Amino acid sequence: METIARLIDRDEKWLATIAISLLDAKAICLQRGFGLILIGAGIENDEVEQLRNYLTENALKIPIVKHYGGGSGLLFAEIYQGLEAF
Repeated sequence: METIARLIDRDEKWLATIAISLLDAKAICLQRGFGLILIGAGIENDEVEQLRNYLTENALKIPIVKHYGGGSGLLFAEIYQGLEAF
């Protein structure tokens, strides 16, 4: 997680925030505005669905992008694709 956060933070327009649980992610989403949520390995599909439902219930239109590895080029491509979708 920290390596990905460092890669994201290299872009001056982006700021990564790490959530280590679904509960943390929900709380952080209400506290701060985000342009995108990046999901990594270790997050179960039902947790992603719970997060999607939570965002909808709270009228938060934040795209969720899954990234399970593949290098920084793929990471940035996935982020840009997610941002363009909204």
